Amino acid sequence: MPAPVPHAGRWGLRVMTFNLRYASENDPHPWSQRRPVMRRLLRHERPHLLGTQEGLHRQLRDIAEDLGPRYSWIGLGRHGGSHGEFGAVFYDTLRLAPEEFDHFWLSGTPSLIASATWGNTIVRMASWIRFTDRRTGTGLYLLNTHLDHAHQYARERSAELIAERLRALDPALPRVVTGDFNVPAHADPVYDALLAGGALADTWDTADERGPQYATFHGYRPLVPDGDRIDWILASPSVRTLHAGINTYSLDGRFPSDHLPVQALVEL
Repeated sequence: MPAPVPHAGRWGLRVMTFNLRYASENDPHPWSQRRPVMRRLLRHERPHLLGTQEGLHRQLRDIAEDLGPRYSWIGLGRHGGSHGEFGAVFYDTLRLAPEEFDHFWLSGTPSLIASATWGNTIVRMASWIRFTDRRTGTGLYLLNTHLDHAHQYARERSAELIAERLRALDPALPRVVTGDFNVPAHADPVYDALLAGGALADTWDTADERGPQYATFHGYRPLVPDGDRIDWILASPSVRTLHAGINTYSLDGRFPSDHLPVQALVEL
């Protein structure tokens, strides 16, 4: 198995964003066949922080079981409670301690559960968590999201809202943002709004080293070298990215998802 993000670095924090592809058995790529591949990938990479998209509650419980007791997760179904897809965040409890968190919906009424007001027919949301790094005692924020796949206006308004919420957090602490943004990096106002309005940098661009680039959505088709990155890890400019990578792991031709996970090894 390739390891695009090294495990080196005394205080390095391994971050991953991964659209899991919701679990279904009525699918040419059923979760029962993808789960063992997902298990092997995650156990090999051992991310300290894992921002996920599209996971269903029972699917997230499977992943929690496969990661083992060292990991925990925070999330909420986008229709409230355990209903609908999640943007769950998994974290290594030996490295990180959650101090506070919140969820909001990507709409004109962000506190209203399952609200959608910007033309998108699928409910979208974001979650943020403030962690303390147990090794260094430093704090950080992780925000995880999944923007709409079909409506550019909704994506742009969502990016503006996320940037606004990031600005409201404690400015002394660095931010890391994970997500499936459904637009290519460097080629869309959504990207520009998050970097400028959210005071963020793209870890792929700032990394000291990086692996080969591929389109991060492959849809179970052949991988596309130098394709569009629609899944990103963004971070405060003060965060140093030692290595960034796009993980192409598959087992006997079976991919764990229709997206490739994106990884970054960062120092706060």
